[in-house]
Amino acid sequence: MDSPRTPGSFLPLPDAELEILIALADGEAHGYAIMRAVAERTEGRRRLGPGTLYTALKRLLAARLIEEVRASRDAGGEEARRRLYRLSHFGSRVLTAELDRLSTLVRHGRKRLQLLPSGGGREAGFAGGAAPVRVGVRAAAAGLPGVLPR
Repeated sequence: MDSPRTPGSFLPLPDAELEILIALADGEAHGYAIMRAVAERTEGRRRLGPGTLYTALKRLLAARLIEEVRASRDAGGEEARRRLYRLSHFGSRVLTAELDRLSTLVRHGRKRLQLLPSGGGREAGFAGGAAPVRVGVRAAAAGLPGVLPR
């Protein structure tokens, strides 16, 4: 089992936290910029609302995966109200571990699809064949046929 401060002890990351860490991999950003970056990168398929964003930022700060940067100053020398965040060194290691984990998962999933019986990809709707089907997770894990209705 992982010790408390290894990157693996934080995995799997919740989706919102993963999105935030990816956004901060580009550099410092305030909350609104993080929300915009996620929406732009995902072409609008994933949007973080303020409640989700700031709750996740609190968790990431507490875990020291991100750091709050000293508040920026505006043109008049006044301290700006927006808080800036950046990825910590440890947060970068956790992000790398999570991306490696997801890459391995995708690689194994693709390999399993290639092992389907002849024509299995088309029948499952992967290459323009019949309507897609969903396989029950428990049935699939047990090696049992378990097609769920759509």
